[in-house]
Order: sequence, then C-alpha cells, then structure tokens
Amino acid sequence: MTVRLDHVIVPARNHVASAELLATLLGVPWSTKGVGSFCPVYVNDGLTLDFDQTDEPIPAQHFCFRVSEAEFDRIFERIKARGIGYRSGPHGPMDMRIGTHKGGRIVYWNEPDGHVWEALTVSYARQPAHEKAKSAGRARASRRPARRQPGSAGRGR
Repeated sequence: MTVRLDHVIVPARNHVASAELLATLLGVPWSTKGVGSFCPVYVNDGLTLDFDQTDEPIPAQHFCFRVSEAEFDRIFERIKARGIGYRSGPHGPMDMRIGTHKGGRIVYWNEPDGHVWEALTVSYARQPAHEKAKSAGRARASRRPARRQPGSAGRGR
C-alpha cells in the first residue's frame, strides 16, 4: 500500500476567510461546508486542507506547495493582486522578492493567523530522478579505491 497524506486540519480565527484566501491564491476549489464544521480547500485529488475555527492560541505552521512554472506565475500574480506581502526566504522581512533555489523559483507569504505559506517550482526536499542518478553515481565513484597502474604494485617506499 502506498501511504498518502489525505487531509490536514489548519486552525484559523476565521476559517471561512482563511480557506477562501488560500483557495483563491492557489486557484483551487473550496467550500464553506465540509465534514463537521471544517471549511475544506481541495488542494488536489488527494489532499484537503480543513480549516477549523478556533479561539485557542494558534501555533504557526508551514505549508509548502510544489507547482509548475505556469502555476507559480498565476499564484504570484494573485498574491500581488491581493496586496499580500511576500518574501524570498522563510523568515525575515517581506522583501517583496522571489527567491531562487536549485534552479527553481520560490515565494513565501503569511496569512492573518501567522501560518507560513510557500510555493516553489523545484523541491529542495526531493531531487528529480535524473539528479538522484547523478548523485548516486558520484557517491559510488567516491567510494572506489584508487586504481593502481599496471606494474606499480610493490614499487616505491
């Protein structure tokens, strides 16, 4: 069996507004009514973020979405259109810049409850298959003993 993340509960002061904002930025469907009192954001066919209304203290959580270049452009345009501050790194001031990492683009923004949202085009947590193959080849090569030249055994001091 393949293990897949199905849903995550996201605490929010205003679960309807938070769900609507994220769904709008990502360009994905959402609903004001889900299972129980949740407002679901349907990130893709396999993952739902269930926004839950709470008055309790909310610990900031970090959510990252890997997207295509075209999706990144659309998300970024929506962030700017909403006047949302953004930054090139996960922490620090809103520098209003897109970051670059491993040949891709990355942007971070916060929402009113303090959660950190991230969109990136190239995962830094997972390498593409062709990069894994290159890395594995380099690792194997670095573990090989140095080859001796024919006839060099037993010579020297």
